[in-house]
Amino acid sequence: MLATPTLPTPVNEAVLSYAPGTPERTELKQALRDLAARPIEIPLVIGGKEVRTAATADVVMPHCHRHVLAHVHQAGPDQVRAAIAAAREAWREWSTWPLERRGLVFLKAADLLGTRHRQIVNAATMLGQSKTPHQAEIDAACELIDFFRFNVHYAERVYHEQPLSVAGAWNAMEYRPLEGFVYAITPFNFTSIGGNLPTAPAIMGNAVVWKPAATAVFSNYFVLKLLEEAGLPPGVINFVPGPSTVVSDALLGDRYLAGIHFTGSTEVFQLLWKRAAEHLTEYAGYPRLVGETGGKDFIVAHASADVDALAVAMVRGAYEYQGQKCSAASRAYVPDALWPRVRERVLGMLADVRVGDPADFRNFMGAVIDRKAFDKISGYLASAKTGAGAAILFGGGADDRDGYFIEPTLIQVDDAGYRTMCEEIFGPVLSVYVYPEARWADTLAVVDRTSPYALTGAIFAQDRRAVAEAQQALRYAAGNFYVNDKPTGAVVGQQPFGGARASGTNDKAGSLLNLIRWTSPRAIKENLVPPRQWAYPFMAER
Repeated sequence: MLATPTLPTPVNEAVLSYAPGTPERTELKQALRDLAARPIEIPLVIGGKEVRTAATADVVMPHCHRHVLAHVHQAGPDQVRAAIAAAREAWREWSTWPLERRGLVFLKAADLLGTRHRQIVNAATMLGQSKTPHQAEIDAACELIDFFRFNVHYAERVYHEQPLSVAGAWNAMEYRPLEGFVYAITPFNFTSIGGNLPTAPAIMGNAVVWKPAATAVFSNYFVLKLLEEAGLPPGVINFVPGPSTVVSDALLGDRYLAGIHFTGSTEVFQLLWKRAAEHLTEYAGYPRLVGETGGKDFIVAHASADVDALAVAMVRGAYEYQGQKCSAASRAYVPDALWPRVRERVLGMLADVRVGDPADFRNFMGAVIDRKAFDKISGYLASAKTGAGAAILFGGGADDRDGYFIEPTLIQVDDAGYRTMCEEIFGPVLSVYVYPEARWADTLAVVDRTSPYALTGAIFAQDRRAVAEAQQALRYAAGNFYVNDKPTGAVVGQQPFGGARASGTNDKAGSLLNLIRWTSPRAIKENLVPPRQWAYPFMAER
């Protein structure tokens, strides 16, 4: 092509309402019926070819755990080694494609997801991860579309960042892909993260081995099929569901591991980092480790806060998607002067919250993801019921007869250091500490030091001085900080997402900062008029 193409400027995908009478509501209900009708078989996909193994695992609906959605083939060491070989082979050509050629694959994927694939991926997310229509729409459709479009745009911006050239010389910066393969490890809670972690490095020319979470493999498989239809070449992204230790042992021990793109628990990321360090002298280069991990996200209210706005933020921030968002509000600090009104408002809303099958669009919450999560959250509830220092104001119930259902639970604690204020629960549990209004500054210090995490947080105040005080006192307590808004709902292109401390490397998914981690820049200088004499003027005697 004898041209310098300019890629389209991205805009955020519009969120569909699914209100009664809308066409998207009808289409989604049909997709739910179709996908729930019978189990599918999900193979590994290595080098563009489907691979079936002797071992399979079932994927079930969290809200109806007797209902099997899929039989998933499990990777073993041989398949992982084959995926590495396929990635390295695909990298040879893919890494040489110009950005516009690579980018068009993902721009096409965005358009396909925005149209005829939209309700398939949304329905798969609802069935496999127990999301409501709205939660599936903002995640599996809108956010993933935004990741595809904005990441291509950010890649173009990276490429445009060039050094100065002076008279007689031309300087350039080449943004090479990493030398090797990237290991993408994706979580259960966001289909969009499942799609973003392997594709962000791929947009920059890398080849990827993708291990999806066992509890999200159903929706993630449909994302992979979408990418294939969009023209992604074989081997660029290799899909290897399987036991975590089996997959990671083979990948972390390979000489050509160039990077890890991870979202999941802090403990697992720290283990991966340690394991990579053990192999450090064996690698061809230093692997890039990019991770977004845990959180103990907060809402802190000043005495000047708007009570209605604060209460809505607590309910939406803590209980949407059963509190299983990395950003979900898990601890709140409310001044004693406001607490009676806030409590009344929150309890009134919780009384109207319905919990059940997401296919019933009247439900606000579904089930937690699996037995392990159910047991963990139930343990916290049992402790709060029987121990001193906490009172359950609402909820506290758990029922696993049909699905892994946990009631939205509000706990008031006597001590800001009570365990549900400090430990990551990852469920629909919000703990509230009521502080003396006069101890505002002290409370900010408590918020900052209570948790090892620093992912999201929110301040509610109408007093601008209080907002400024909170922003300064909590400067390092959250990578995404909200003023008079819930601490969830980051939008690609608007609020790049990520936190520091024990919450990760803060490389900001959905921004230029993340994409630049998947490059190995090379500075190139061409001397247009090279010197013809070896001596310098200062060497002359006169």
